[in-house]
Amino acid sequence: MLFDELNLIEPILKALQTEGYTQPTPIQEQSIPTILQSKDLLGCAQTGTGKTAAFAIPMLQLLHNPHANAKGPKTPIRALVLTPTRELAIQIEESFKAYGRNLPLRHLVIFGGVGQKAQTDALHRGVDILVATPGRLLDLMTQGFVNLRDIEIFVLDEADRMLDMGFIHDVKKVIAKLPTKRQTLFFSATMPTEIQKLANTILTNPTKVEVTPVSSTAEKIQQSIYFVEKNNKKDLLIHLLQDKSIETALVFTRTKHGADRVVKELLKVKIKAEAIHGNKSQNARQRALTNFKSKETRVLVATDIAARGIDVDELAYVINYELPNIPETYVHRIGRTGRAGLSGTAFSFCDAEEREFLADIEKLIAIKIPVAEDNPYAMSWQGLMAKAASPAKSKSGRGGSAGRSGGGRSGGPRGGNGGQRSQDREPNLSGAKRAPKPARRA
Repeated sequence: MLFDELNLIEPILKALQTEGYTQPTPIQEQSIPTILQSKDLLGCAQTGTGKTAAFAIPMLQLLHNPHANAKGPKTPIRALVLTPTRELAIQIEESFKAYGRNLPLRHLVIFGGVGQKAQTDALHRGVDILVATPGRLLDLMTQGFVNLRDIEIFVLDEADRMLDMGFIHDVKKVIAKLPTKRQTLFFSATMPTEIQKLANTILTNPTKVEVTPVSSTAEKIQQSIYFVEKNNKKDLLIHLLQDKSIETALVFTRTKHGADRVVKELLKVKIKAEAIHGNKSQNARQRALTNFKSKETRVLVATDIAARGIDVDELAYVINYELPNIPETYVHRIGRTGRAGLSGTAFSFCDAEEREFLADIEKLIAIKIPVAEDNPYAMSWQGLMAKAASPAKSKSGRGGSAGRSGGGRSGGPRGGNGGQRSQDREPNLSGAKRAPKPARRA
């Protein structure tokens, strides 16, 4: 099935074409028609399955009509997406921006850990679609900046993580302020008893949609982890790329600045590389992707948001220069390779500040990622732990406190025990060779 078979309006189809999307994922194919019929939906799906687009695309279409858009200069909030962390909130708002680029709808993301003035100013100007974390939303509701009486569509995203992070009571307070007559879209990776009860309470005759767990996609890809100090990562990357059998590689960083910095270092040693991220124009991003697909550019360095439209049929190598702080993102990244039955390889660099990210990733995929032995910059796990415990180091890499403001994650994704698990790792850093490379492709 193609997106143009889902009865989507032309402005959205044009936006999807600009992003490079033609085929919906299974959850998008199942969810979009149901949501367009204004029905409630219960989605059992994790981040990385395409669920954000599964609700964002039909929501944009439902909210875009002449009658709804003629309510005066200050638009009431008509749709609310509630999500547990600032990282997910930002990603969701980016999706609304991308798919709604040709529509006159206004959207805003609010979360804690930052000043509220820019957010309240935007709310005062009027917002159609609000993406929020529970704590900051309740704070602004209490102060009178947010009124939910005109909500037509409510999305509760990552409901089970809301429960794990202690936000479920805040979520219930928000729900109590919503109008009874509304469309509700409920997403959760798992269905513990309390989440099932909540779903039964707020959904009316929902359509249930389930997709394969995201963790299963990691099983067919050859993975290895490189323990390395942060300031040695660029040298390790160059070392790996000296292997001429790596014809092309997609390299991931967490930030736009980081992507540009990696490209600069590669160009210094005559490795043709380009960056693709949100600060690049659409034309520049498309040009970089075309060069990469034609192998004119050997290395494409990307951020997670920008990489959403990347679909290279025979990509053999993905390199995580920086580990993502959302474990599902790791699976989504490495899933760019090993497609259509072909083999794929994923190398990941882990420094002292990223050890908890690694524990979360391994917990999600239920695999202990093998340690790469061909590493001239190897640092033992004990060394990483000692360096991370140094008073000079901080744990700011996880994005701040996960308190009521919803401003990030603390510990593992299911209760914060991932850190303890990571301390048990003691890789043998001598003797073994790097795992064999995937078969060359025709």
